Amino acid sequence: MTLFSETEKLYLRIDPRRIHYLKFLLEAYDGLAVLSTIDVRSGLVVIRYPIYSQDVLFALLSDLAKDISNKSD
Repeated sequence: MTLFSETEKLYLRIDPRRIHYLKFLLEAYDGLAVLSTIDVRSGLVVIRYPIYSQDVLFALLSDLAKDISNKSD
């Protein structure tokens, strides 16, 4: 198994109105991660990412936390 084939999943609950915003940003970083919606009503999403991009992804999500947080929590 190579480094490029090792992936992880990260489940998040975000503001449902911000799902498209986060998906758009992740797509802008080519190869960083892929976002899939599990439940649009509750804002549950899964982000699949290669291990090598974890540091960049987590830094980006940390910076975006206030913008994408689920306001009802």
